[in-house]
Amino acid sequence: MEIKRNILLNPGPSTTTDTVKLAQVVPDICPREKEFGSMMEGIRRDLVEIVHGDPNEYTAVLFCGSGTINIDVCLNSLLPAEKKILVVNNGAYSTRAVEVCQYYGLPHIDLSFPVDRLPDLAAVRKALQDDPDIALVYATHHETGTGILNPIREIGALAHEYGAAFIADTTSSYAMRPINVHEENIDFCMASAQKGLMAMAGLSFVIGRADMIRQSASCPRRSYYCNLFMQYDFFEKTGEMHFTPPVQTIYAAVQALKEYWAEGEERKWARHTRVFEAIHKGLDRLGFKDVVKREWQSGLVVSVLYPDDVNWDFMGVHDYCYERGFTIYPGKISAANTFRLCALGAIDEGDIASFFRVFKMALEHYGISVPVKYGKYSVGGGMGA
Repeated sequence: MEIKRNILLNPGPSTTTDTVKLAQVVPDICPREKEFGSMMEGIRRDLVEIVHGDPNEYTAVLFCGSGTINIDVCLNSLLPAEKKILVVNNGAYSTRAVEVCQYYGLPHIDLSFPVDRLPDLAAVRKALQDDPDIALVYATHHETGTGILNPIREIGALAHEYGAAFIADTTSSYAMRPINVHEENIDFCMASAQKGLMAMAGLSFVIGRADMIRQSASCPRRSYYCNLFMQYDFFEKTGEMHFTPPVQTIYAAVQALKEYWAEGEERKWARHTRVFEAIHKGLDRLGFKDVVKREWQSGLVVSVLYPDDVNWDFMGVHDYCYERGFTIYPGKISAANTFRLCALGAIDEGDIASFFRVFKMALEHYGISVPVKYGKYSVGGGMGA
């Protein structure tokens, strides 16, 4: 079967291999069969191993849905009665955690920082010192809206110092940047199959401390479908999801995990790094500017400022590239107009070289000056006027 290969430079779903795509073409099976349950058991073990979790301490719990379901699950399931959540908020995805808290009416502190800056750890410490009712600290590892990499090890250490559990949203870093849950002070992390695993959308998972999940059984029940303990308990008793799993998507995830182990953690991260560096080289040649300081970037996403050119037309450039097999993506920063190029997926530096040939053609097609020009924005870690 010939399958057209598109290069997705958006922050997920990512470009997949044909073998992952074709893994979905399988005989029909009832997901309550032991054969299928054994497959999910293997996935759960692998997901813990990817973040170097001790299998006697950590477990993985699978859910149907996009990455946001993990935020919902962790925040509504793990907060004890009369306690609070501290959200370290410097981007669109930590803001989403705040919105989940607001939707459920969960007591929380929105500790906000500029989206193009690292969180102030002294402010995190002060918030924990000032409020002994904080039971959960939540931070995003890699804020995909900007590409900034947050200091989760230090934030997790502060959470533990003040007796709180630490939840890290690793949706867009898991299975790409090496993560060790013990070294990073992570009690719970999360991801979706279509990101770092390079599988298909529809399967998400929370990896966390099994003892804390069991303790959460005494927390107020705020959701039926999105309850972490209930899903964990059903897995432990039956080996199955409580509700119907995305069967074909799980077959794709099994194949993606095989390919993850075949490539290996270090080689996979080296490949993503090659892609990231190729993106920067291509942007530098054309004169584009980053939003975030290079030393603060994750190595996975570059957030790029629109040039000051009357002919600049993001959707026009997008469509030109899309028609030729390359997908670029708009930014998620309210204070500036940006787009993103991402180093996720089954791609390598040769794909980036091909992309920049097309991208330059798109700029020329629309009469956009090359190198591009800026007048309104400063660079070097700021979006100043």
